Amino acid sequence: MQMNEVKDELLSSDIRQLGRLLGDAIRSHLGDPAFERIEHVRQLAIRFRRDNDEAARAQLSDALQALSQEETTQLTRAFSYFSLLANIAEDQHHIRRTRAHLIAGSPPRQGSLSHAVGNVFDAGKADALETFFEDAFVSPVFTAHPTEVQRKSIQNCQMAIARLLSERDRVQMTPEEAEQNEEALGRGIVTLWQTRLLRTSKLSVMDEVANGLSFYDHTILRELPKLYSSLETMLAQRDARWEDAELPNFMKVGSWIGGDRDGNPFVTADILRSTLQTQADKVLDFYLGELRKLASQLSLAQILNACSEPLRALAERSADASPHRVDEPYRRALHGIHARLEATRVALCGKGKQAEGVQPYAAAFELLADLDVVQHSLVSNGLRALARGRLRQLRRAVKVFGFSLAPLDLRQNSDVHERVVGELFAGAQPGLVYLDLDEEQRIAVLLAELESPRLLTSPYAHYSEETTSELDIFRAVREAHVKYGRESVPNCIISKAASVSDLLEVALLLKEVGLLRQDSREVDVNIIPLFETIADLRAGPAIMARAFGLPFYRALLESRADQQEVMLGYSDSNKDGGFLTSGWELYKAEIELVTVFKQYQIKLRLFHGRGGSVGRGGGPSYEAILAQPAGAVQGQIRLTEQGEVITAKYANPEVGRRNLEVLVAATIQSTLLPQAQLQPKASAGAGHLAAMEELSGTALNAYRDLVYGTEGFELYFWESTVIAEIAALNIGSRPASRKKSTSIEDLRAIPWVLSWAQCRLMLPGWFGFGSAVQAYLAAHPTDGADVLRGMYTDWPFFTSLLSNMDMVLAKSDIAIAGKYAELVKDKALREAIFTRIRAEYAATLDALKLITGQEELQQANPLMQRSIRNRFPYIDPLNHVQVELLKRFREGKQDAAARTGIHLSINGIAAGLRNSG
Repeated sequence: MQMNEVKDELLSSDIRQLGRLLGDAIRSHLGDPAFERIEHVRQLAIRFRRDNDEAARAQLSDALQALSQEETTQLTRAFSYFSLLANIAEDQHHIRRTRAHLIAGSPPRQGSLSHAVGNVFDAGKADALETFFEDAFVSPVFTAHPTEVQRKSIQNCQMAIARLLSERDRVQMTPEEAEQNEEALGRGIVTLWQTRLLRTSKLSVMDEVANGLSFYDHTILRELPKLYSSLETMLAQRDARWEDAELPNFMKVGSWIGGDRDGNPFVTADILRSTLQTQADKVLDFYLGELRKLASQLSLAQILNACSEPLRALAERSADASPHRVDEPYRRALHGIHARLEATRVALCGKGKQAEGVQPYAAAFELLADLDVVQHSLVSNGLRALARGRLRQLRRAVKVFGFSLAPLDLRQNSDVHERVVGELFAGAQPGLVYLDLDEEQRIAVLLAELESPRLLTSPYAHYSEETTSELDIFRAVREAHVKYGRESVPNCIISKAASVSDLLEVALLLKEVGLLRQDSREVDVNIIPLFETIADLRAGPAIMARAFGLPFYRALLESRADQQEVMLGYSDSNKDGGFLTSGWELYKAEIELVTVFKQYQIKLRLFHGRGGSVGRGGGPSYEAILAQPAGAVQGQIRLTEQGEVITAKYANPEVGRRNLEVLVAATIQSTLLPQAQLQPKASAGAGHLAAMEELSGTALNAYRDLVYGTEGFELYFWESTVIAEIAALNIGSRPASRKKSTSIEDLRAIPWVLSWAQCRLMLPGWFGFGSAVQAYLAAHPTDGADVLRGMYTDWPFFTSLLSNMDMVLAKSDIAIAGKYAELVKDKALREAIFTRIRAEYAATLDALKLITGQEELQQANPLMQRSIRNRFPYIDPLNHVQVELLKRFREGKQDAAARTGIHLSINGIAAGLRNSG
């Protein structure tokens, strides 16, 4: 047995043990007959997948049809829970292998901070690191787009099981301890089995806020400061210049949750205020806890060790009068800091108790100043080691999180801004119909108003609910800046940005509430266009060039350090133009934006609106960042973290730390080592770019012809997938469609992608590629195949594109998808469309294998291949059960139990596939 197989046997052993314990829980709760039914279905599903056995297919169909609704629900729960347990085992195995690698002293792995820093030093670019960190900014941003229906209670159960598995790897146990661990695992799995998977009510926005903040408890608050410390130590070990140096705050974790209003009427000014207060309470509570622990550790007696005069003064100002601590100045000082922070919590959150005469901190820098006094006293008195423990982490936390915890972005659709501005003009300038103006007229009107000192709004005017709501939320932002600091809400994102006027409309609304000052040309938030559709991506660079040419807008950028952020939408561009064209248009847009920004000498920061699935721009973050075109990173990058990916990446502290490191490592490499990335090799670059343009054109036509040009496709989609049932799920606070319609144009990208994932077709992640390659080879019979293979070998962008598609195809199953197609009532429609899909699927598989040289999917990624192999015996039955449940439901058996069964199956399949939405 090879070494990797030995290591992977530990994973197989964990999965077998967890499966056995789950089986014991099922037997105990439901009895042996129920367990045997579940196992029988699993074996039939394995035969159907392994052998494409028609006899097994018929037996599986008969077995499922024979199940009662209660038995079907039992089976669905069993396979769903096993998928959750497999996820836990895989995460722990990744941690196990990473730790073993580090303990063995093996060379740093690609994607680690030590690997990236080592490459920079080896390349002789150590001097560039200081400049890099001065201007760097790396920020994953959590968004309220859950694509699974997992409850926080389920997550808590999973974390308890994960801790027990981790304990076995880290502790050399006695036989008795090992037995106790096994018993605890059994109890944890029984608790999981008895915990309800589904929510009984729809999530509110504040529920989403609480869910998002739970990952700060698990991971972000502790692991992000540790990442800074680890990097500082790493640099100091390589270069004495970094000794005692403290890095700037180049990394923060942002959020949209509570600020994203696009299509979500429940995000109001009051919700924004509640979100910011909840965030402040979370971080202040963390600081208070850390201060208490720090005080218990710094029990230094003055008679044994001197302290600085500022520290002594800080101790004297403390209200700590305990005779037991009279000679412990550090404890007394920390007690005083704690009391002021408690007063701050009362002032900002209305919680806690303020001691008489104690003043709250006006801002986080005042708290940091007091902590610095403690730190400097320790260092100056020979106690550097004590300053590098909990105090070091707390000081960094205060620097990074402040009193607001996470920078909260605002987002709203440009159509809303347009209507609001139109209404304001109508009230202030009767006869001016803003919506009737063309683009140049709008720009002229907006600029004139921005130059004017007057306000359009009047306290005596009556405005529509929409306009009132928009103005209120901007006013709430101004309040937040006063209360928590400008870093609390630093960005305003414009969805569906398609013109310069879209940017100026937001500027005008900011001026109305005092967030933009006409006289000084200063603006307090970043105005960020989001280019989403194919057309918008193509127009984006010209829009930015036009804006930069406006003196007023350019003056606003000067107040923002001559920096402009642009957000790129992966989800909607994919739904609009398909996987291949979306990726290519995004790449081209970045190249053109880099050129425009360089021309106008504006610093570019790109914000990548990536989803969890490949169909929404997902895939490994490290490879995605390295595959950006030259100049697109420049030390700064933001990207969204969405759906079940947030849980997968950040629920476990060690996994979360690894994912944060990956983002920093990739940004360092992309910025300082451009030779390791990016453009196709110069010798073949032009040919590669031309080939990609040709491929994209064919793929776009194939995709749009199917999705938007085929009569009946909309009906086929709604009948062959679980989209209608997803729309009814309690998975988020916003509707599945932007309008009350079934049109694909109005459907949000998340349910679009999730629906295709559920039926195992994954269409948004590959459709059109097979046709594109076939057409290219036909047009270039002599050298076409060699060109495509060269693109795959030499061009990281194309390599990443095909790697992601490979993963999607590996998780797809055309046979299972065929069973979903049978749900379409119109036989002619079903056969016409599914035949086309099946043919494109086969062509895509052939094309991928031809270009990569693989004989099977995921051949180059044995870890993913193994993961899929472990999961399919438990995901496949859920698909078969889901089809049977949908049949019953659509035939009229629509009671609560039927709905629950369908929702359980959606949960289980999403959990099993992991990056499905």
